[in-house]
Amino acid sequence: MNPTVSFILISLLKIVGIVFFVILPMVSYAVYAERKVSALIQDRLGPNRVGPAGLFQPIADAMKFLLKEDFTPAHVNKLYYWLAPCLAMVPAITTIAVVPFGSTLFGVPMVIADINVGVLFVFAIASLAVYGIVIAGWASNSKYPFLGGVRSSSQMIAYELSLGLAVIPIFLLVGNLRLTEVVQYQINHGWMILPFAGDWKNPLGWLLAVPMWISFTIFVIAIFAETNRLPFDLPEAETELVGGYHTEYSSMKFALFFLGEYAAMITGSAVIVTLFLGGWHFPLPSFSGGFHWAVVDGSRPGWQGVVGGLFNIVTFFSKVALVLFFFIWVRWTLPRFRYDQLMRLGWIFFFEIALANIFIVAGLLAFIPNK
Repeated sequence: MNPTVSFILISLLKIVGIVFFVILPMVSYAVYAERKVSALIQDRLGPNRVGPAGLFQPIADAMKFLLKEDFTPAHVNKLYYWLAPCLAMVPAITTIAVVPFGSTLFGVPMVIADINVGVLFVFAIASLAVYGIVIAGWASNSKYPFLGGVRSSSQMIAYELSLGLAVIPIFLLVGNLRLTEVVQYQINHGWMILPFAGDWKNPLGWLLAVPMWISFTIFVIAIFAETNRLPFDLPEAETELVGGYHTEYSSMKFALFFLGEYAAMITGSAVIVTLFLGGWHFPLPSFSGGFHWAVVDGSRPGWQGVVGGLFNIVTFFSKVALVLFFFIWVRWTLPRFRYDQLMRLGWIFFFEIALANIFIVAGLLAFIPNK
């Protein structure tokens, strides 16, 4: 087969597989997980009627949204009103294209597009999600959705700056913007939250863990704000803005906003895992030649390579599931910020701390040539 045709077919297979058999099912069952975890936190049962342990509840919810009346108010700007839900959903799914979700399987790299500016692609596409929310608020021609859209744009701009600054120390350390290289660096030297793991006796390596944890903390909190999750869900605060930017939406268009939030949460979790938690890498102790982090991968011949490749994929999505659980746990534990508190945190604290953190890492790297 022509190499170009083969490459296109393999890429299409990876796109269909990751979108339709991984991301969309994860979106549906992230909603189910949220309802079950919130029920556990609040001493309730949660969904338990549709299927065993309520496992078919996402299917019932999908049918409910599809069968609901799709009502379009007469006063809206119809073109942009219909376009906004798509703009809210598509960027979250598109961003996953550059995130490596495994090593190799049957000799095929487990990433849809391994581009050399992967992190820039993530930020460029993820930033487009705000347009769906702003356009939804504006096209509704109603003051409450409009206020929700304006608040969302202010919030996302404030935290996108912190988000971008927080990852610069990683690329100072790695020297590459390709996400597969970031994962490979963590395999060789230790995860970004444990940058001393490759050299346990180097005190400067232990010192490097401090700014990396600062970057990790800022990045995770900024992802909460970017995905409009509690305690940063001001754009859709029901008690203040009726229902937020999607007040005028119903049926499947409303569901797209709802699912877009969960898709963005899954993509954000995948980026957190890739940048800070070793990606698909699972550390195994190996005592031959000293302690180091061994790796199971798909590059071995025969069945060992297949098992290793599948193990890496399962490892990656298990880490994503744990981060998703943290997202859900925080939502049902912390109260919502006031809007002035949210903006003050983003502009006065995170922005300055993330900026200072870059200089701290640069200074430390001047004394750690091996890193």
